[in-house]
Amino acid sequence: MSQRSMLTPEDGGAAANGHKVSVRGSGSRFKRKVLDEGNKKVGLGKKVTLFRGTSMIVGTIIGAGIFISPKGILKHTGSVGMSLVMWIACGVLSLFGALSYAELGTCIKKSGGHYTYIMEAFGPQMAFIRLWVDLIAIRPAALAVIALAFGQYILEPLFMPCDIPPIAVKLTTAMGITSVMYLNSVSVTWTTRIQVFLTLSKLLAIASIIVPGMYQLFKGETKNLENAFELSNIKLSGMPLAFYSGMYAYAGWFYLNFVTEEVDNPERTLPLAICISMAIVTLCYVLINVAYYTVMSAEELLASEAVAVTFAEKLMLGNLSRVVPVFVALSCYGPMNGCLFALSRMFLVASREGQLPEVFSMIHIRRHTPMAAVLLLYPMTMLQLFVGDIYSLLNFMSFLRWLFIGVVVLGLIYLRYTQPDLPRTFKVPIFIPVVFCLTSFFMVFWSLYSDPVNTGIGFAISLTGIPAYYIFIYFNQRPKWLQRALDSFNRTLQIILEVVPAEE
Repeated sequence: MSQRSMLTPEDGGAAANGHKVSVRGSGSRFKRKVLDEGNKKVGLGKKVTLFRGTSMIVGTIIGAGIFISPKGILKHTGSVGMSLVMWIACGVLSLFGALSYAELGTCIKKSGGHYTYIMEAFGPQMAFIRLWVDLIAIRPAALAVIALAFGQYILEPLFMPCDIPPIAVKLTTAMGITSVMYLNSVSVTWTTRIQVFLTLSKLLAIASIIVPGMYQLFKGETKNLENAFELSNIKLSGMPLAFYSGMYAYAGWFYLNFVTEEVDNPERTLPLAICISMAIVTLCYVLINVAYYTVMSAEELLASEAVAVTFAEKLMLGNLSRVVPVFVALSCYGPMNGCLFALSRMFLVASREGQLPEVFSMIHIRRHTPMAAVLLLYPMTMLQLFVGDIYSLLNFMSFLRWLFIGVVVLGLIYLRYTQPDLPRTFKVPIFIPVVFCLTSFFMVFWSLYSDPVNTGIGFAISLTGIPAYYIFIYFNQRPKWLQRALDSFNRTLQIILEVVPAEE
């Protein structure tokens, strides 16, 4: 994949729609410049401000998790009080991880997130393993889980009080995934604008639950919170799964690091956006769970397939309960949009590093989006969508995700000692990454006992990255027929998608 294949002037001399192409260089390495009719450089600009960055993090975190995970956390913790403690603990731990990533983002000013930081700390082999697992398992599963929640909630008002046919949910989910792929392919500006709108919508959805819930609480509706710390049903082996459910609900605090090169003044914007976002999200999550318990008992919450809808039905009159699923669906669409926006940049950086075909680092000549990188996840996500159930995907995905996030934060500690002179405009106390790293690995290893099947599958998939690295990256002397096929793939996809290398 490190071999490069591009269109040359002999292949046509000009890009589609009259865009001028000039090629400079010698041998296999040269620089290409593509200017559109307005003499504007083809590339990704710095369009992510503090407000947009905060909207991106909040909008990506708040999604399916808060409407699915409360049931998983309560089931595995065994009591209302312990479930609230788990929500707070996951919020604090997520803040520790987010602060660690803020330091990495300010001293390593490259896009790519996890991939880039592992590359800088541990080298290309470890980075490729992370990329490999992301591409074939973690990211398609994450997108499928969120999209399934979107499909469930968007159809809820149409089928009340009947059950929704599973095939209808999956077809609607597929349409949602396709639409978010299209949006990210056609416009960076509209992608960020819609993300801001979706963030405001989901905060409104959260408020529509918190405000009436707090009203009930102040009225004295506290019977479901009495004896909140009944611990007789707690199983120690279930705590890692409760942790995974909670951490999944907070997942997304790291996505701004995937677009660092597009962040305006990253030394200031990254830490501020992360801290503001985590404060907002943690407060919302704790309050919304308290609101749930003001109108639902633990048994009712566990029996509910759509917790937010059940809350609205028990508290509201008329058709108001039909509005809640629409807000919830919008709040699920936000993480789909933000996740894809960020991940496409990771694939772009991996392509720049020679670990993916070069076409995935190219930019559309008119729309200035990394179209090929955006579409890369589409086939695997559709495959994940039609296999397994949402909770199996959640637990399987969480193991792999937190294993590698722990590795990234370990890399922060490693860089503190191997590169002490690296500029660090934002530096966290060493105990923060140490605590986050130890906790992540402890929960991962504990899951080997409590959920050995999913954990074993995840670990086996990770190991497949080792031979893949040597086959596709390390040994780059390929048979001529295979190299011709790869060159043809790059060239054909470049022509179809109208993408070219970004200007430096």
